[in-house]
Amino acid sequence: MAIDTTEWMTTEEIQMLHQPEPLVVHDDSVSLTQKEIDRLFWKPDPMRAVWLGAIVPGLGQIYNRSYWKIPIVYGGLMGCTYAIIWTNSQYNGYKNAYRDIYFDIRDGKVSNDPSKSYIAILPEGYTIDRMGGTSAYQSRLKEWQNKSRSNRDLSIAITVIVYALTLVDAYVDAQLFDFDISTDLSLNVSPQLYYDLQNQRSAEVKLAITF
Repeated sequence: MAIDTTEWMTTEEIQMLHQPEPLVVHDDSVSLTQKEIDRLFWKPDPMRAVWLGAIVPGLGQIYNRSYWKIPIVYGGLMGCTYAIIWTNSQYNGYKNAYRDIYFDIRDGKVSNDPSKSYIAILPEGYTIDRMGGTSAYQSRLKEWQNKSRSNRDLSIAITVIVYALTLVDAYVDAQLFDFDISTDLSLNVSPQLYYDLQNQRSAEVKLAITF
């Protein structure tokens, strides 16, 4: 015979007995702030990347979070800067040597004094006579001056191109920031039925490429 134990229980105890147990939820997830959510779904602005790169070279790549491109940007610009400095130094040396020998020839004061700029610039072991004489050496200095000036101007043009390429890269990289470049491509071949305008049915082969 079953014994009804509720006869010895109070009304509150009976109500508690029939109430469902509270559901305890253990929330181990970390709540994200709006700033953290914006960071997760952040996408760079292409024009802002360009303007930042125009102000400071490489800043557009930093803004796009393409940090691995920074050594390439600064390596290229530093190489171009070195080329400009080196070719400009050559140009100034040949220009000064040509100017000095021009006035010394006019005044009849050409000498082999090592302190003269046109003597100091001679290759080791060479003299004016070995270069073909005063007039020939003067023409050679003029030729070297023009060539070094062309090399300097070319170095400046290349530097401008490299600088422009950094801006183009910042713009394109920002535009394609969320572009899927994965190699997961699939080709599906399956039969399908085709109905024309007269509602006539024909069998075909369907090719579907999934990017």
